[in-house]
Amino acid sequence: MTTLPEPLAFPFARGESRYHPSPVFAQLREERPVTRITTPDGRSAWMVTRWADVRRVLTDPRFSRAAATRGNVPLNGLGRLSNESLLALDPPQHTRQRKLIGRALTPRRVEQLRPRVTRLVDELLGNLARAPQPADLVSGFTVPLPVLVICELLGVPVADRHRLHAWSDEIMGDWGARAEELERALADFMGYFAELCAVKRRSPGDDLITELVAARDDGAGTLSDSELMNLCVGLFIAGHETTVGELTMSVLTLLHHGEWDRLCAEPELIPGAVDELLRYVQISAAGGTLPRVTTEPVELGGVQLPAGAVVLTATPSANRDGARFAEADRLDLTRTDVAHLTFGAGAHHCLGAVLARMELQEALHGLIRHLPGLRLAVPEADLSFTRGMMIRSLDRLPVTFSTEETR
Repeated sequence: MTTLPEPLAFPFARGESRYHPSPVFAQLREERPVTRITTPDGRSAWMVTRWADVRRVLTDPRFSRAAATRGNVPLNGLGRLSNESLLALDPPQHTRQRKLIGRALTPRRVEQLRPRVTRLVDELLGNLARAPQPADLVSGFTVPLPVLVICELLGVPVADRHRLHAWSDEIMGDWGARAEELERALADFMGYFAELCAVKRRSPGDDLITELVAARDDGAGTLSDSELMNLCVGLFIAGHETTVGELTMSVLTLLHHGEWDRLCAEPELIPGAVDELLRYVQISAAGGTLPRVTTEPVELGGVQLPAGAVVLTATPSANRDGARFAEADRLDLTRTDVAHLTFGAGAHHCLGAVLARMELQEALHGLIRHLPGLRLAVPEADLSFTRGMMIRSLDRLPVTFSTEETR
């Protein structure tokens, strides 16, 4: 009888560098690509670390998200969203809801939004350029930009953005988040969107929530009230939290690796650089994504998983898999084959991927226009991550820069 290795305690200890995933992932890719772990709530799961295996979990319907909302499954903050949320559904229920949102996030509609995003970038960075230096890039730019964009897309009043962002941060809590705080934030969120949907019924707008309300009221049973509320909450959270972390850490990563000046000199690299940064930058605090559960026995990475096995995919590890990416631990802004899994794959591939890329591109173009000579104003050792969050982002990013007046 084969003796399985003892399960590893997850999350894994981080290494010395904030620019690389835990070194445990590299060891697991080599020795135990599909391995047993124990989560902080004491439950058991399997961790998948190689690119090919992670992609298979994300695309094979035998690894179910819906099954992961039931039973003895480890849950972090985001995993506590209702089993009617888009993140917790399998096809065909997932397909039905996804089509409703997909119409608003087609590449064509996102491109139509680009000029408005450019104006928001110019407004925020224009204000930051006039502020005393050093200025905080987080509070002045990397947080408000994605929040304002998702508010505009959904039709959320801008004046409400601060409290919605606070509720979102609660729900995006890490493994240590308290259930009662998450439930309270979720209840506040649901109540808010119930009221906003009622307003949209009386006064429709040119926004996504108005379209979803119309789908709810079309008499064809397209959406239930609960599904409508869960969609609104999920869209607001997913529509800005990861972009905040990605933008903040991308700027820091470019500065750390000495690539900021190159990007300023060659702005035509920005589209490709965005995808390389999406591959390279780790914004998952622990490195594991939402769980899936096997619906039947499955062989994966040389391991026979039984039906009912809980599986976590390590996207940051997959994105650094040397079997898929040449010199995977090197940041290469000219890399052409950037088939990262940051946006997932398969049925749950991120609907907002096109929007996120566009925002990141416009943000980098704007920073080059408005804040030439961007530099850190403090030693990197003085920077800290926001505590208790699934997404890695900095509390603050003090920077200095030249302006039109000082050049």
